[in-house]
Amino acid sequence: MMYPAATGDFRPSAEAGPGGHVEERSAVIDLEAIRHNVRRLAAVASPAKVMAVVKADAYGHGAIPVARAALSAGASWLGVAHISEALALRAAGIEAPVLAWLHTPESNFAAAVAAGIDIGCSGWELGRIAAAAREQERPARIHLKVDTGLGRNGVTLEAWDTVLGEAMEYQDQGLLRVVGIFSHLAVADEPDRPETDQQLEAFREVLALAQDAGVDPEVRHLANTPATLSRPDTHFDLVRVGLGIYGLSPFEGQGSAEVGLRPAMTVRAVIAHCKDVPAGQGVSYGLHYRTTGPSTLGLVPLGYADGVPRVATGGPIRVGGVTYPVVGRIAMDQMVIDLGPLQVTAGGPSLLGAEAVMFGDGAGGGPTAEDWARAAGTNNYEIVTRISPRVPRRYINEVPPSDGGAVQ
Repeated sequence: MMYPAATGDFRPSAEAGPGGHVEERSAVIDLEAIRHNVRRLAAVASPAKVMAVVKADAYGHGAIPVARAALSAGASWLGVAHISEALALRAAGIEAPVLAWLHTPESNFAAAVAAGIDIGCSGWELGRIAAAAREQERPARIHLKVDTGLGRNGVTLEAWDTVLGEAMEYQDQGLLRVVGIFSHLAVADEPDRPETDQQLEAFREVLALAQDAGVDPEVRHLANTPATLSRPDTHFDLVRVGLGIYGLSPFEGQGSAEVGLRPAMTVRAVIAHCKDVPAGQGVSYGLHYRTTGPSTLGLVPLGYADGVPRVATGGPIRVGGVTYPVVGRIAMDQMVIDLGPLQVTAGGPSLLGAEAVMFGDGAGGGPTAEDWARAAGTNNYEIVTRISPRVPRRYINEVPPSDGGAVQ
């Protein structure tokens, strides 16, 4: 199925587009890979439950189809950053527990309460959430977040007692229920660093204080993907896995296969132009690359408007089983690869219309998101998440939503 990333509308598609033409560009999402990864992470985390994090349109993979696949494979919860993301899941008929944790004073807490969305709370939101619950005549479900060392949102350790007291007052009034307590790890992707132990100790301390205050949460959660894979002592009742369900490794020097995961996204296009050029031909803005001899250039119709990092010159493109580096500056809509002296004008092989894979699962030595992350000086999270809505999503290995019980 084709799923334009900017809308919720599906339309039929096979391997080729209308009229039998291969799609000019697409991000192909393997939902069986998503299901495999969820099953793998659930097995590692057991008996803790799994929250599949589908914020940012499921890291660019498509929140609704990924949420359905994850739930069908055994995820019990869904996680998003913004209430608007959670409301979109509800609008699609997904009724599984959903937690949204990043808010501003303008966040629509009333809509969240009405839709039965769990609300992450760093303390300042308590009064607003209670007011929304009073308006909706329905108690809010909240997860108190404590900052154990990451330094972003979350109640400070010093304010924990005060916030606990305020939350319990609202709970006694029937305006909310503290169903969760959570925190977020800062360096779990670097297993040798001591800060994870320090955060874990702090989290245990705040849990003990919460118990003394009479809080009886349904779920305590701390572990992200790297901690799920490497620190069973952080699992508690629930693990929040984002990167892992998309099949990407959180560890430097360890690929997806080494941690038992399968990358779900392949970004590919077709060669839009193929031409012979002489030695010394400059390529793209600034002419920072020139051919060293007679050569053939291939134009790939993906650029920074499609989410390709502009700084990632040298990133790999796979064409016909051969990997070529991007040469010259990456532009808004396109980038160029040097194919060598194919001499298409003299009857040599033209790769016009050939498939060009930017990254995928790495099978057969093909390029990966990690390769592009190295070229851009970033991480694999950013590479997949930034693929823009202009690149249509195509889903393979779909199952009907009802198979997973995710849609009521």
